[in-house]
Amino acid sequence: MTTNMDPSKNNLVALHFKYDQARRRFVEWAQNEIAVVPDFHKRILFSDEAQFWLNGYVNKQNCRIWSEANPQVYVETPLHPEKLTVWCALWAGGILLQKR
Repeated sequence: MTTNMDPSKNNLVALHFKYDQARRRFVEWAQNEIAVVPDFHKRILFSDEAQFWLNGYVNKQNCRIWSEANPQVYVETPLHPEKLTVWCALWAGGILLQKR
């Protein structure tokens, strides 16, 4: 009997385990901080940045789009198209937004 082991599935399991450990460490750290400073959770700032290409190009590395269109069709784009960078942060006091 032969088994078809997909190595990418093993990598995926290892990746999930790695991130599970990181999440547990973060929770333990946050619980220790809250024990010292009761409103510590109100001082956490979550932020991210995204770039939007003005010519309609979508970076498929960072997002997934489900479409009925043929994914094999290539569209030529300029080497350095114009883009807009948006940075956003969330915290207990509200939302911070910056466009560049």
